[in-house]
Amino acid sequence: MKHSLSTRRRVAAAIVCVIAIVGVFVVRLVDIQVVRASQLVDDSLAKTSSAGTIYAPRGSIVDTNGTLLAGSVTLFDITISPKDVAEFKRTNEDGKKVTVSVDEAMAEIAAVTGQTKEELQAIVDDALAVDPTSNFAYLIKGVEYDTYQALLALKKQGLWWIYPKQTSGRTYPNGAIAGGVLGYVGSDNAGLGGLELSENSCLTGSNGQEAYQRSKDGVALPGTTTVTKEAEPGGELKLTLDADLNWYMQQLVASQVQAQGAAWGTVTVTEAKTGKIRAIAEAPSLDPNDITATPSDDRRSRVFQNRFEPGSVFKPLTAASLIDAGLATPASQVIADYRYKPSNGASIKDALPHERQQLTLAGVLQTSSNTGTSQLGEKLSPEKRYGYLDAFGIGHKSEIGFPGEQRGTLHPWQEWDNQTYYTTMFGQGVDVTGIELAGAYQALANLGEKLPLTLVEGCSYPDGTVTDVPEDAKPERVVSKEAALQTLGMMETVVTDGFLAKELEIPGYRVAAKSGTGEQIIGGILQDTFYSSMAGAVPADDPEYVVTVTLKDPLYKRSSAAAAPVFKEAVLQVIKKYGIPPSTTPGADYPGYY
Repeated sequence: MKHSLSTRRRVAAAIVCVIAIVGVFVVRLVDIQVVRASQLVDDSLAKTSSAGTIYAPRGSIVDTNGTLLAGSVTLFDITISPKDVAEFKRTNEDGKKVTVSVDEAMAEIAAVTGQTKEELQAIVDDALAVDPTSNFAYLIKGVEYDTYQALLALKKQGLWWIYPKQTSGRTYPNGAIAGGVLGYVGSDNAGLGGLELSENSCLTGSNGQEAYQRSKDGVALPGTTTVTKEAEPGGELKLTLDADLNWYMQQLVASQVQAQGAAWGTVTVTEAKTGKIRAIAEAPSLDPNDITATPSDDRRSRVFQNRFEPGSVFKPLTAASLIDAGLATPASQVIADYRYKPSNGASIKDALPHERQQLTLAGVLQTSSNTGTSQLGEKLSPEKRYGYLDAFGIGHKSEIGFPGEQRGTLHPWQEWDNQTYYTTMFGQGVDVTGIELAGAYQALANLGEKLPLTLVEGCSYPDGTVTDVPEDAKPERVVSKEAALQTLGMMETVVTDGFLAKELEIPGYRVAAKSGTGEQIIGGILQDTFYSSMAGAVPADDPEYVVTVTLKDPLYKRSSAAAAPVFKEAVLQVIKKYGIPPSTTPGADYPGYY
């Protein structure tokens, strides 16, 4: 009886224990699956989940015809987890497990990336010196697809502590063509120079995000990737430039820079009636595909950022001002000696000695007489003459807003000394940028009406939105239509009757032009180097295009003659490109002498 009772007690106790144990498991199960289910799932996912950036493509830059000038390409950054760098085992071709040392692994990576194993090890050591638990450092940025694939293969062979991740880079299919204007981007694909910088807000997209489950070696598990935020690409920037025309002008100016041993040269082509810039060619020029291969001084657009004394290309501005003010006509007469010494004590001379000349205003431009310009120009008060130059845009930045754009120097007329009072009439004692000169000649070629110069047509987004479209600007009258036409006519006789006529004439076409030789003064000392320039318009009777050329320090043709062949070939190309028909009206007939 006692034995039976004892057995029942043991059974009851066992049942109670079982019930208690089951109860504990039930409570634990309820806690795990119900009470803390969400928290535990989140904790679990946090240990195996990862997030990645979906890089938004940077917007393209295209020319006026849609030709690609700058675009985005897929690249890859290779990162490493420094704290996890260690030897690992790999199955070789014989099916045997072998140990790969860190030194051997670094050598394998280096063979793919082009670095040295010492450089790679230094990256790891430097990261660990800062943070012994570091799990992130860049091994190399911006590698192409083949390199990415080779590194991915190494990762699959056991080198799990490297992580290739997709990013994007920049490509410029035309290389150095308009390179200084386009500019360049940094390692983060953000604009650092040129239009890439000034139009960065247009070109920059908005990155997206993705989430995925990863294995213990950091590889995304198939089928687990979800996009949490879509990437929004940048806008397409459309320029007024014509890529084909720019290519031709680039070859043209580069050839002359080399032939003349010049320091640099530029060519611009502008639509006279719209202010749209169709070409900016510069030599040497930046190749944005390889910035480090370009000397730092050439990583710019000299048309916007270099100032120079224009010389005699200024004389048409003086002539137009005189005619507009009613103080001269193309037939106005002047006796021009080699030297002119006005009563204020200034001393003016022409470039080369010559006998006394009886010139008209047209003849002053044809012979590029400084003394003749001075005698006629002194009829216009300095205050009014300053006002005309100011209205032509001298001493003003363009409306383009180009990064680092310089402003020409036109001192207030009250600060002109006796010599400067005269030299500003023929482009000395004043300096300009190439874009200022193009703007002044646009006003002259547009029959006296100045328009803002434009380089950007607009920024288009994938949803159809278009921004940055230049507003229709009201032309500003600088000189009268008649003054502009008469000045263009006199410039036409420069081409037909001037000292560079043989190098400038284009049979069948009326071309207006003026040459210039600008002096250089450094530290108050007149240099024996100079700027050779030429500017003009075609066709002269109803200008469509303005062409300007500048060469710095030509060594072999030591005058404005160095720029003449470039100007003529540039005008010929513009005629061909835009199908300008031969002139059907007689050319201007302003006699140069009386």
